[in-house]
Amino acid sequence: MKTLRDVKVGESAVVVKLHGEGAIKRRIMDMGITRHTQIYVRKVAPLGDPIEVNVRNYELSIRKADAEMIEVE
Repeated sequence: MKTLRDVKVGESAVVVKLHGEGAIKRRIMDMGITRHTQIYVRKVAPLGDPIEVNVRNYELSIRKADAEMIEVE
């Protein structure tokens, strides 16, 4: 299983499935990350957290823990 955390800087991926339960999953969906959404990884902080991505034409910073819940292809 490949997650958003595994995507390298400068690469794009498409969301396949969101893992997690309840409020956590809802928060990820509220950020615009849903199935079949394309995500482009712009930057990763020096210590790896957070990850800056482009989703639906806006910039978003997401924590490593949340990125690991987003399965991509």
